[in-house]
Amino acid sequence: MANQEELLPDEADRSCCSPESERKSHHSDKMKNNLISRLNRIEGQIRGVKGMIEKDTYCDDVLNQIAAIQSALNSVGKLLLEGHMKSCVVERIQAGEHEVIDELLITVNKLMK
Repeated sequence: MANQEELLPDEADRSCCSPESERKSHHSDKMKNNLISRLNRIEGQIRGVKGMIEKDTYCDDVLNQIAAIQSALNSVGKLLLEGHMKSCVVERIQAGEHEVIDELLITVNKLMK
């Protein structure tokens, strides 16, 4: 990930989560490509861990790979959360939909488990 350009969520389009329409996010193509690239890398890491287990790799080595996968997933979650807060949540609060705060708190609690 160090050689991959870091993308900030505010580069995403800002027209998501409109209450009148179906709930969807509207990310820029650059953001989508960044997220998909990260998820593809995570998918490969998971296949690698499966292979390690099939080959009876030393447990500590497998656990270290699992920790790396968890960290990578957390990074994807942080990017999505930041973009969601800067766009969807702000828009819904400005529209008077303060229940979005409770929704966000539930989501953050799930992410922090």
